[in-house]
Amino acid sequence: MTVRYGSRGVCLISAIPSRGFKTSTSQTSDSTLTVTFSSTDHRSVITATIDPGAKASVRESSF
Repeated sequence: MTVRYGSRGVCLISAIPSRGFKTSTSQTSDSTLTVTFSSTDHRSVITATIDPGAKASVRESSF
């Protein structure tokens, strides 16, 4: 996944899933972007934000 951080927001450049995964995105505001990669037994949720500073966090779930 590639994102671009700017002074006014974060934007998605690319999100290419591995075989067996699908990708979904949501952007609740210009400052926060969430990309989810999911398969039948695993989910990775990456949240990129500029509020209060540029950073990304990852949550992993297996079922």
